[in-house]
Amino acid sequence: MIEHMETIDEFLAHHLADVEQAVREAAATEIMPRFRQLAAHEVDQKSGPHDLVTDADRKAEEHLTEVLGKLLPGSVVVGEEAVHADPVTYEALQGEAPVWIVDPVDGTRQFVHGDPGFCTLVALAQRGVVLASWTYAPVRDQLAVAVRGRGAQLDGEPLLAGAPDPGRDLEVATSHPDYTTDDQKRALLGLRTKGVSPRPCGSAGLEYLAIARGELDAVAFSWEAAWDHAAGLLLVEEAGGAHLTLAGEPFRITGGNTLPFTAARDAATARRVLELLSGGA
Repeated sequence: MIEHMETIDEFLAHHLADVEQAVREAAATEIMPRFRQLAAHEVDQKSGPHDLVTDADRKAEEHLTEVLGKLLPGSVVVGEEAVHADPVTYEALQGEAPVWIVDPVDGTRQFVHGDPGFCTLVALAQRGVVLASWTYAPVRDQLAVAVRGRGAQLDGEPLLAGAPDPGRDLEVATSHPDYTTDDQKRALLGLRTKGVSPRPCGSAGLEYLAIARGELDAVAFSWEAAWDHAAGLLLVEEAGGAHLTLAGEPFRITGGNTLPFTAARDAATARRVLELLSGGA
């Protein structure tokens, strides 16, 4: 715990490892013991059968809320499960206080089905700007960290997204049709063209990590929830990538974006995907 008030820059200079430890501990104590061990009463639906929450989500978010709040006095936490319980909590993204944006289990559907394709996402933002992020895949024991202006790393090694190989189809992960409006479906149809290979996305956080590693060329997503995107978008940026909404503007975690939007390995790929989305809209 910090014994005196620090600036955000000072905090990030001295406490990245403390946040990493908090993320790892939340996964070790609340998530992994429940992986492939969930009882029926530990899984609930939120908005529908594809929108699930488990005891692992709730307990891990509670753990992170307590620890992160103590690490940075005066900060607030915007967590997926807390916002579901009280939507007003989301408004903290618009305020002056530093905000921890937390998705305790990104890819809950995969987690429930015993699929290792899930992760824990934490981002630190202030005044709508994401300053640092942590993406932890506990089954793989992989941790990606990004700090604005200081680059991105995976397990201590620099991440560089690079550019797609010329002449190869662009691999693009997209929102599942179940989670799109009719207008968004039409926009996403623009990706069904020669030279593009679209597929439904898995965990958003892991898709962003794949872009930062140069393993996926782009994503095209149709929803705004900050806990799904904040950590990954900074990771992609700091690895050399770019993101644009259908209005041609960078994605804003505070909302009001024109959807769908894309994040890609480089600016040229982001513009290409945006052109295709615009053509389908």
